[in-house]
Amino acid sequence: MPQPKFSGVIPPVVTPDNPDHTLDVRSYGRLIDRMVGSGVNGLFLLGSTGEVAFSNDAHREDIVREGIRIVAGRVPVLVGCIDTETDRVIEHARRAQALGADAVVATAPFYALGGLDEIEEHFRILHEEIDLPILAYDIPACVHSKIPWKLALRLGQDGVLAGVKDSSGDDVNFRYLVQENEKAGHPLSLLTGHEIVVDGAYLSGADGSVPGLANVIPAPYVRQYEAYRAGDWAHVKELQDQINEVSHIFDVTAGVQGYAGGVGAFKCALNLMGVFDHDTMPRPVRALEGANREAIRKVLVDNGVLGA
Repeated sequence: MPQPKFSGVIPPVVTPDNPDHTLDVRSYGRLIDRMVGSGVNGLFLLGSTGEVAFSNDAHREDIVREGIRIVAGRVPVLVGCIDTETDRVIEHARRAQALGADAVVATAPFYALGGLDEIEEHFRILHEEIDLPILAYDIPACVHSKIPWKLALRLGQDGVLAGVKDSSGDDVNFRYLVQENEKAGHPLSLLTGHEIVVDGAYLSGADGSVPGLANVIPAPYVRQYEAYRAGDWAHVKELQDQINEVSHIFDVTAGVQGYAGGVGAFKCALNLMGVFDHDTMPRPVRALEGANREAIRKVLVDNGVLGA
């Protein structure tokens, strides 16, 4: 099986902040070094997990500049250039390129919603004006537009897109995209953003995963990808089952939802593990505390991630 340029385990990096909401560079370094040392194949800065939607331009620049400095060329760095409309995405992408990004990741336009013609033109304009590989980020829950497999494949065949990061929850569309991509000569790198069912995506033929939980437990995801490459499907499933036990950090909390329960759980876990000095959340989201924090601690202890 050929290995595309962007493949393997490419975690969407959690952004650690100080209590004053500036970037916590020391914690950022520990997090990145830990994942790279575990053997990840790339890093995705400023994804949804990386607080792109909460970060102003100056904070985005700090996250990208410091992240690329810390990585120091050890793995490819993908940068989320996510904004409402095409011209803003181009601005972010040009800055990411100047800072040393290896690829950019962009969603369909949002807020001023259009149709498929506008989505296609959006990506074609990005390709014309950005001199970096572009991966489409398919996340309709946030941008309210779906990128159908036929459109993604056409853009891949035309050299507009280098890949797709699929967080759509549409397993049928992803399955068709993988199959038709293979028939077309594999123009796209296809990455799943669904960390709980990576084994199923690999069985379909995905090129890799973008699992937020790899911030907490990178090594099992790396071993799972290696088992996939080796055709050891029993081990692929076994590792997914182990990973999923840790994923219950998402559902043992009470009274929180959305970002607070997802990225909030990551930050809480990383703080408990000593990777992050703080578990500061972006305003107006509150950090997990009290019984919720202890519930996450118990999951980590029960699964050997954290000492008792």
